[in-house]
Amino acid sequence: MRMSPRSNAQPLSEAEVQDLRADFPYLQRPARDGSQVTYLDWAATAQKPASVIAAEETFYRLHYGAAGRSTYQLADDSTQALEDARDAVAAFVGARAENLVLTKNATEALNLVALAVGHASLGRPASHGGASRSAGDRTDPAERLRLAPGDEIVVTRAEHHANLVPWQELAARTGARLRWLDLTPDGRLDPGTATVITERCRVLALTHASNVTGAVTPLEAFLPRAREAGALVVLDTCQSSAHMPLDFQALSLAGVDALVLSAHKMCGPSGIGALVATTALLEAMPPVLTGGSMIEVVTMESSTYMSGPARFEAGTQALAQAVAWHAAVDWLTGVGLERLQATEHLLLGRLLDGMAQVPGLRLLGPAETTDRLGVAAFTIDGVHPHDVGQVLDAAGVAVRTGHHCAQPLHRYFGVHASSRVSFGPCTTTVEVERFLEAVSGVRDYFRR
Repeated sequence: MRMSPRSNAQPLSEAEVQDLRADFPYLQRPARDGSQVTYLDWAATAQKPASVIAAEETFYRLHYGAAGRSTYQLADDSTQALEDARDAVAAFVGARAENLVLTKNATEALNLVALAVGHASLGRPASHGGASRSAGDRTDPAERLRLAPGDEIVVTRAEHHANLVPWQELAARTGARLRWLDLTPDGRLDPGTATVITERCRVLALTHASNVTGAVTPLEAFLPRAREAGALVVLDTCQSSAHMPLDFQALSLAGVDALVLSAHKMCGPSGIGALVATTALLEAMPPVLTGGSMIEVVTMESSTYMSGPARFEAGTQALAQAVAWHAAVDWLTGVGLERLQATEHLLLGRLLDGMAQVPGLRLLGPAETTDRLGVAAFTIDGVHPHDVGQVLDAAGVAVRTGHHCAQPLHRYFGVHASSRVSFGPCTTTVEVERFLEAVSGVRDYFRR
């Protein structure tokens, strides 16, 4: 199953991009030097269009009620708004509403799966450990969630910590072995390491696109082996979801059991995310967070639980944030992800060409635009990444500095940290040129 970032759509014109910029209040404020701000940290968090801000404010002002908890009009309105948001976000990634669990962020969604696997593994007979599974084992949803010593969890060296640490913890608790897919010299996932996925693999957790290199994972190189092993496949789409179309139905047919989303990276609000999972997985997963809303019957001795997404949505949900997320996916849909892809591809070509001309600049990741998002981490010889960021900030350019929650990947490149440029839906050619001009002077600044 190939999910390439290429697009044959017509790129946005400069005039169209400027019109989009007008939707973002933050982009209208001046930078420190009084010039127009150049925001190039969209991979960390996206700015919000006015429609998203207005949706949340209006909901709080006029429509906020106890969703799912009463029959009066305001409660009904809140309930409908929540479910409309679920419908919209699910449709945005080619899924059905009954497959989308709302969480507080993507990190929680990943932990939800890892903890559910851990819960399902409790009390597993030790005699199973390391044994090959039968055909029945590979198709039984409940069996697929159980881990024991000798089983394997496969991740990648390119993961954000949110899709690495939960699996490390799960391996430690269950005695499973943690293995990883490795990289090519330029930081792409190496299809040649797919042999790490063996019949012992119970979980394959991998990023769809790196938040450091921008490289898009060639899923077709890894999913067939995972599917043959009957492994649970979890895909982190936090970086890709606002930059290329996703189709969960197609991905699930190819072997993906679940993907996770983060609203704040999709021009939506902070404080909300989602787990999108197959019906079979949701039915097999035991609840991890318990309390109100997710129960059917509670007695003093025991409780029974709801089915579907409600089973995993204990407590009051982030109602206003769900409504704002709905507005965000409507905004992205209105612009068109295919056109945003095409525009980003052109900008990326200019960025990479320009970075190649900067003395002392080292790109961490592929130097070509193929199968790549508009994310580019780099170092400047002799200058700490944080100092690079401060010099750029003084020039009105906002970039990310640090390890970007990906220490193993930075260690692979032989560095502790980097600076990072990342594009959003209204990044302009002028902004790219402004960054290139500013970064070209960084080394000279420290030679004064």
